[in-house]
Amino acid sequence: MNKFYGTGVAMVTPFDGSGQVDYNALKKLIDYLIEGGIDYLVSLGTTGESATLNKDEKKKVWAFTAEVNNGRVPLVAGIGGNNTAEVVEEIKAFDTTGYDAILSASPNYNKPTQQGIYLHYKAIAEAATLPIILYNVPSRTGSNISADTTVKLAKDFKNIIGIKEASGNFDQLNHIMRDKPEEFLMISGDDPISFPMIAMGAVGVISVVGNALPKQFSTMIDLCLEGKFKEAQHGHFDLIEFTRLMFVDGSPAGVKTALKEIGVCDDTVRLPLVQVNEDIKAKIIAETKRIIGA
Repeated sequence: MNKFYGTGVAMVTPFDGSGQVDYNALKKLIDYLIEGGIDYLVSLGTTGESATLNKDEKKKVWAFTAEVNNGRVPLVAGIGGNNTAEVVEEIKAFDTTGYDAILSASPNYNKPTQQGIYLHYKAIAEAATLPIILYNVPSRTGSNISADTTVKLAKDFKNIIGIKEASGNFDQLNHIMRDKPEEFLMISGDDPISFPMIAMGAVGVISVVGNALPKQFSTMIDLCLEGKFKEAQHGHFDLIEFTRLMFVDGSPAGVKTALKEIGVCDDTVRLPLVQVNEDIKAKIIAETKRIIGA
């Protein structure tokens, strides 16, 4: 599972001014990320605004992404939801060509019990032909995948290979790292704390910030994975303000603002998301220019 070590990027979905998927910009983004040194791509995760794409759009984005990537880096598809039966059917119907794994967020809004979360992922694991990466993001879903549930899923299903952990709860992270199977991957789902998570055994990150700064962010992550934490500190500290700005007025609106400044894609998002306010926009542009040396 070394293919999921390092920096994965949860790609934004570029839209044109009318709100339609901009495939030219998507190709530009994919090439920009790969040339920037990222290790793998995630298509249509939360950052990709998957909640506001219809089924046909998702199929087209997944197929186009696989075609443009052309096997250059591993590819992960984000497939999740709060209707287990619907998620299972989507996974069964998914064209796996060019894809290496599925990232599936824990159900949102329903607030299932731990038993409900376990049975949700059991159904997914039994339906999937690709490896599964769990995604725990309580700030968005309204519920938490406990350490015990994560470890039980890891032990019970060999095709559940890792977790993107964005709880920010280090006590929980400690318990997972201590009790998980050796081969089970802990992946940071929270850009600001990827540095300390790698210090405790995480194998990398699935990043939002990496959309705009693939070279800078992946260099810092690589240094951490090499155990060169003192050297990595400079990059980590240098990105703190940029990272904060990415989320202060909504994501992925923040990182799309930076991508527009860089010239990769427009900053259009789909409702109910909106573009960042003018004050934050000015700060993001200033930080982007400072970091890339424009």
